[in-house]
Amino acid sequence: MTDTPLWTPDPSKAAATPMARFAKGLAEKTGKDLEGFRALHSWSTAEPAAFWDAVWDECAVIGEKGERILENPDAMPGAAFFPDARLNFAENLLRRSGAEDALVFRGEDKVEYRLSWDDLAALVSRLQQAMRAAGIGPGDAVAAMMPNMPETIAAMLAAASLGAIWSSCSPDFGTRGVLDRFGQIAPKLLIAPDGYYYGGKTIEVAEKLGMIADKLPSAEKVVVVPYIGRTGEVAAAVPRGETLDAFLEGFAPAELTFERMPFNHPLYVLFSSGTTGVPKCIVHGAGGTLLQHLKEHRLHCSLVPGERLFYFTTCGWMMWNWLVSGLAAGVTLLLYDGSPFYPDGNTLFDYAEAEKMTIFGTSAKFIDAVRKAGLEPARTHDLSALRMMTSTGSPLAPENFDFAYQSIKADMHLASISGGTDIVSCFVLGNPLEPVWRGEIQGPGLGMAVDVWDEDGQPVKGAKGELVCARPFPSMPVGFWNDPDGSRYRAAYFERFPGVWCHGDFAEWTGHGGMVIHGRSDATLNPGGVRIGTAEIYNQVEQMPEIMEALAIGQDFEGDVRVVLFVRLAEGVDLDEELTMRIKKQIREGASPRHVPQKIVAVADIPRTKSGKITELAVRDVVHGREVKNVEALANPEALDIYKDIEALRF
Repeated sequence: MTDTPLWTPDPSKAAATPMARFAKGLAEKTGKDLEGFRALHSWSTAEPAAFWDAVWDECAVIGEKGERILENPDAMPGAAFFPDARLNFAENLLRRSGAEDALVFRGEDKVEYRLSWDDLAALVSRLQQAMRAAGIGPGDAVAAMMPNMPETIAAMLAAASLGAIWSSCSPDFGTRGVLDRFGQIAPKLLIAPDGYYYGGKTIEVAEKLGMIADKLPSAEKVVVVPYIGRTGEVAAAVPRGETLDAFLEGFAPAELTFERMPFNHPLYVLFSSGTTGVPKCIVHGAGGTLLQHLKEHRLHCSLVPGERLFYFTTCGWMMWNWLVSGLAAGVTLLLYDGSPFYPDGNTLFDYAEAEKMTIFGTSAKFIDAVRKAGLEPARTHDLSALRMMTSTGSPLAPENFDFAYQSIKADMHLASISGGTDIVSCFVLGNPLEPVWRGEIQGPGLGMAVDVWDEDGQPVKGAKGELVCARPFPSMPVGFWNDPDGSRYRAAYFERFPGVWCHGDFAEWTGHGGMVIHGRSDATLNPGGVRIGTAEIYNQVEQMPEIMEALAIGQDFEGDVRVVLFVRLAEGVDLDEELTMRIKKQIREGASPRHVPQKIVAVADIPRTKSGKITELAVRDVVHGREVKNVEALANPEALDIYKDIEALRF
């Protein structure tokens, strides 16, 4: 821990933020002292009904709120927020109109276009009419294997406007990966592109889409969206295929209608990563998703109409759902599809400069890769419009906090955030009222009773433990698909500590009231019975220029668990005895002797999920000779072969 923050909010600007104004209004209304973030947070978790009622009003949610705000407030699961409310998610996202940009899109260097708010409403209207004519209504599933492009957002809004349920993945998923997901929810409509671009290459999807459609008979139509210029031929080659133009033919833009549904009416089905079996289908409600995202965008990120929000994400990651909700804050969404390093590592910073990006959202891995590529956007780009950078997907290493302020922008708000697909939002994230400290997430989300508990369910400070949320919140899943008695849902989050959400992250409070995530609990190492987070090891070794990235597992060996570290080395570097000793020294001095791996092995590649997260569990299974249940969940499944029968791990 350091005593000097990397960024401190300007007091006058902090006082003018939506969060500060919200707190001031609440203080006047309640007579409570809500000065400062911590006081506001304490009140928000002590008085959840009053807090979420105030969020609804502050964010001007469109819909009927109803009389009751929170029923069964101590039941988890079982609490019901706004049980009398009726609203429509899409109606809240399409509240703006006019000629200003709603969506700006870049597909690498191949495609670029934008839709105004009026253009977006017109497209959603035509899609809404076409879906209604195709028999899509409340509770029907609409699935999309799509790039992150405007048509994807418009289709989601059209489905949501009708009360249908939306689910998406990216087009780089393999056939099995798509069917493992969409096969469980039996969509009535499937939407896909005619191809996509990645790394400068044009990727065909016709053959894969044909196989998917063949095995997904519930999809009465397969709508093919133009992207690479082959819509007609792809639609003709796919069972029940139809071009987007044909699907929309005969439907002119008209005034949109919105089916207002109960607060917990299903909006999205999101999927767990699926690396330990068939992905879980997590059902999220419209009201909870909307209210939680409005809180995070408006209060934590200070978004105001006219700003420009970017997140580098695919449609298979929950950050896409989070990004899309930015429309409800009246901001322009900047969309990008393709490789973030094509033609080089500057492409997203070029985009930021050209479009005057306000918030730049990305992964911790991207920031690390930019650092290791030796790029200095602060020197090469005009990022004067950028006021905030958010990072998620994995813990942001302390040296990458330094890098962001030294080489990206010195006066921006850098917010490491963490939550998950399970809650389609954040447990801990940034806030505009407090400093940013090196290596730390600033603190909990408003209304989120986040804590760290030890094995016995006791709160701990300054020690590692399980990340929990001790009180209900609106974006808890409605449930899992095909889990009628809720047993799988309860087992996933509420069995470890009954009545309390246990998230599966290994975490620690800091002296500043911030948090450090040390990795997933199920990937935690246990040498000699001491729990060690993998992120603590990565933070050390990935500072070394010789190491591009690393992955650590616990290997069962001679009645104990030993730490094994796999490293992908920079070009031209060999893992000799001297480098091995320097790696161990770095870990010993930067973390502790217990963190030092007994074995260090150089590898050519490290397996990742489709959303870019390294997958320690799959590697652990391979090393132990166990079958990896679902290789389709991986972006590079061939990398697993590297870890089979490694000679160095036999002794």
